[in-house]
Amino acid sequence: MTRRQLRENIFKALFRIEFAEQPEREEQVELYLQELAEQEQEDGTISFAKEEDIEYVKNKVLAVIANLEAIDAAISEHTEGWKLGRIGKAELAILRLAVYEIRMDEDVPQGVAINEAVELTKKYCDEDAKGFVNAVLGKLTKA
Repeated sequence: MTRRQLRENIFKALFRIEFAEQPEREEQVELYLQELAEQEQEDGTISFAKEEDIEYVKNKVLAVIANLEAIDAAISEHTEGWKLGRIGKAELAILRLAVYEIRMDEDVPQGVAINEAVELTKKYCDEDAKGFVNAVLGKLTKA
């Protein structure tokens, strides 16, 4: 998988856990990884993700979950008038991943994290979300 595909799968797993209670989050991650391991393609064939790709996605998702309190605090600090509960689940998952990459992942340059977050927002959110995510991440990187 490319870095973009890996990031997209991390986002999807983070989005999925938004619908689970705290004790079920790791189980939801495992279920997502099982689905990722074997995916049916549009032509009906089955593709198998590489073990190292699955491990990479798992490690990043679990790292975000482990740092959720600090990540959410950083988001809340830069979303004036917006409580986390008001932010759409897709936007929140994208912001959490981007904040993790910006603040805690030394392998991802800030500009790349922001750009990739905006690209995910364009693909999975409504038109206005792109500006919101970009503004929050812009404020966060200037702090």
